[in-house]
This record gives sequence, C-alpha cells and structure tokens, in this order.
Amino acid sequence: MAGESRTDSPGAVADAAIHGGGPPRSAIGARQRRERRDRVLRVALPIAVLAAVLAAWDLLVVLNEIPPYILPRPGQVVTTVWADWAILWPSLVNTLTITMLALTLATVGGVLISIALTQSRIVEYSFFPIAVVLQVTPIVAIFPLINIYVESVLAKLLICAWIVAFFPILSNTTLGLNSADRNLRDLYRLYGATRWQTLRYLQLPAAMPYFLGGLRIAGGLALIGAVVAEFVAGTSGFGTGLASRIIESGYRLNIPRLFAALVLISATGIVIYITLSVVSNMILGKWHESAMKGGGR
Repeated sequence: MAGESRTDSPGAVADAAIHGGGPPRSAIGARQRRERRDRVLRVALPIAVLAAVLAAWDLLVVLNEIPPYILPRPGQVVTTVWADWAILWPSLVNTLTITMLALTLATVGGVLISIALTQSRIVEYSFFPIAVVLQVTPIVAIFPLINIYVESVLAKLLICAWIVAFFPILSNTTLGLNSADRNLRDLYRLYGATRWQTLRYLQLPAAMPYFLGGLRIAGGLALIGAVVAEFVAGTSGFGTGLASRIIESGYRLNIPRLFAALVLISATGIVIYITLSVVSNMILGKWHESAMKGGGR
C-alpha cells in the first residue's frame, strides 16, 4: 500500500532472495562459528584438564620428595613405557587379542540371541533371565568354576571377558528391535510382509542406534573383563597380559612399570571407544539425529 512503511533492510531482502526464504547469512555464519568453537573446546578442554592433573601430580611428588618406588613422576612413567616397551608390548598384544575376540563373540552372539528373543516370546521368557543372572553375578565369583572346568588359560580369560561384554549388546539390541514403530509394523502386516522382511527392513534399521550404543559400552567392558580375568587368574610369564605385568611389578616394587602398564590399559580403552564412536558416526551420520552434526541441538 502507498502509505505503508517497510522495515526490511536491503541486506535482509537480499539474503532472503538468495536463500529462498531460508535463514540469513548472519545466522548461518553464527552457527558455523559455534560449531567450530565446539570442536575446539571438545579437544582443548580435556587436554587442559589432563595437563593440570599431571602438573599437580608432578608438583606433589617434587614438593613431598616422594621416592619413585612409592609414586613416580609423570615423566618417569613415560620414560618407563619407552624403556620397557619390549616387555610391555607382548602383554598389550595379548590383552588386546583377548578383548577383541571377546567383543567379536559378544557382538555375534548378542545380536543373534536378540533376534531370537524378539521373534519368539517363548525364547525370550526362557533365556533372557539367564542372561540377566550372568550379568549381575560378579565375574570373580564365576571364575573359580571356570578355572575348574576349563584347562586353557586363553579360554578362561576369553570366557570371562565375553560374559562381561555380552549383556550390553544383548539388552540394547533387544530394546532396539522392540522399539520399531508399531504403526509401521501394522502397515507391513497389512501389505503381507513376511516376518523376515519386517525384521530386515524395519526392525534392524530401528535397532541400529541402540546396537551401536551397546557396542561402545561393550568395547570398554571387554577390556575390563580381560584385565579382571587376568588378575583373578594370576597368570604370569611371557605371553600374558598387562594385568600380569601389574601384579609382577607390584611384587617387585617396580612402581614406574606398574603405572606404565596402567597407562597402556587406559590408552587402549580410549582407542577402542574412539574407534567404535567413529564407526557409529560413519553408519548413523547421514540418517540418524543422534550422530548428525549438531546432535539435534
């Protein structure tokens, strides 16, 4: 109208014309800056906290003149990792082998049993309580029985690590398979889809985020199970895991090597978690909100 005043600025009109009515350039730029800031903070903040903890640790040792056989300095731990690498590396490989084997068996077994549980209520009512019992029973209570009936040391450790890592995959995958939209299930049934088609095209994609979340949890638990099993087994000598190096170092008061083994265990757990997180983002990043940029925020 002739007497109506317009408040839109030329820049806003141009932005609206360029973006087809979408957000203006200023909003897009602000979002990009926020994402860059979040990426920097996600890396910088943990590094800053870790550096502060190490500095406090080093200062504590220096000020109190604590001897290395009680508490070594952080630099001495790093030096020990390098100096004793020939001893620590075979133990790391052994622990990592048990962890990966247990995680693989837990993944395959957990997914297959989850599918069986969701396809038959008789199977679910029969076997799911047993899985719960295995999960809530401490592994140190089960190991004496495993020690009696299993001869191979590798098999003993593998069974213990598998028991610990199995339940998160089973429970998460079962939850995901059961979380498929019931309206879509009715639609599949209406169009005459078979049970296999419903499982393949509806339930398995719906369960993927749950399964990958359980896999990330199980990766760390498999490492914990392997280390705890080595502690309980009390194995020692060449070819044994990092837990055995910790026990041996404690007996010999070689505390720097003990801390070096702990650092390697922690670093292994971090690498496993990051690797599984990257795999999860690669699978879910283009279609699921939990892994898309911004995380829905």
